[in-house]
Amino acid sequence: MVAKFGYTLMGEQAGPTQLVDDAVRAERAGFDFAVCSDHYYPWLDAQGHSPYAWAVLGAAAYATESIGLMSFVTCPIRRYHPVVVAQKAATVALLSQGRFTLGLGAGENLNEHVVGAWPHVVQRHEMLAEALEIIRPLLAGETVHHSGEYFEVPEARLWDRPEDGVPVGLAVSGPDSCQLAGEYADAMIATEPDAELIAAFDEAGGDGRPRYGQVAICYGPDEARCRRIAYEQFRWFGLGWPVNAELPHPRSFELASNSVTEEQVGRAISCGPDIGAHVAAVRTFVDAGFTHVAVVQIGAESQAAFLDAAEKELLPVLRTG
Repeated sequence: MVAKFGYTLMGEQAGPTQLVDDAVRAERAGFDFAVCSDHYYPWLDAQGHSPYAWAVLGAAAYATESIGLMSFVTCPIRRYHPVVVAQKAATVALLSQGRFTLGLGAGENLNEHVVGAWPHVVQRHEMLAEALEIIRPLLAGETVHHSGEYFEVPEARLWDRPEDGVPVGLAVSGPDSCQLAGEYADAMIATEPDAELIAAFDEAGGDGRPRYGQVAICYGPDEARCRRIAYEQFRWFGLGWPVNAELPHPRSFELASNSVTEEQVGRAISCGPDIGAHVAAVRTFVDAGFTHVAVVQIGAESQAAFLDAAEKELLPVLRTG
């Protein structure tokens, strides 16, 4: 399968109007798809934003014509009930005329505790599995009656949905989530170029299905300035998902990343004007076996320059190599 390349609508670093405008520009630049983060808070105060992702997705679906769209990712276990997630996904899929994929995951305390207590990781995985048992049949047009350990659905069906349903991607981080993705998902999602995750997903039944990855970069004319922006806004990234899933507030991420240095961030994230370095960062995912790779350009004010560079340099090089 020829790799496809995507653009990230990073809601934590830009407001809703810019995100929709950036989606339109990303389509014009030639990106195959765009993924949209779904948060209540930013990771760090320095990022400064967090609009409602589903309003952004709906507007982007209507404002674009061909680019694929994906929630990256939505947690269907606390802040949203699974029935509501299915309804939102079906509506965006109709607005986009079949260009939408519903990306799901077990979520983070940062975004989900705003409606109540954050469950233990074992419960979260159980809740996610039960949510999928509700969402999948709804998207397939079935009437759902569900009385489970975590969710009650006396009776629900979707009145507006695509006849062919909506593809579902599932975020994975280890054997249990790979097993769940292999059983329930049309695609897997990961943020690390880990070939073992792909192998586990394939073994669980996902062989031949799309694998979505995401890589953060900071393109710009001044490498030192790019490194500083990446440090100010993305130094939380290296904490790892076992930590990221549990911290409750941006100030928690500030404290947890206090010991991270700008030099460390610069080694982990490609920064500056060198397109070759950014191409290499994206290709770590392609080489690991990912079929779709979404790029995060760090820094809201640099999106226009990045999209210009992506159209003229980054995407042509990626597609020839």
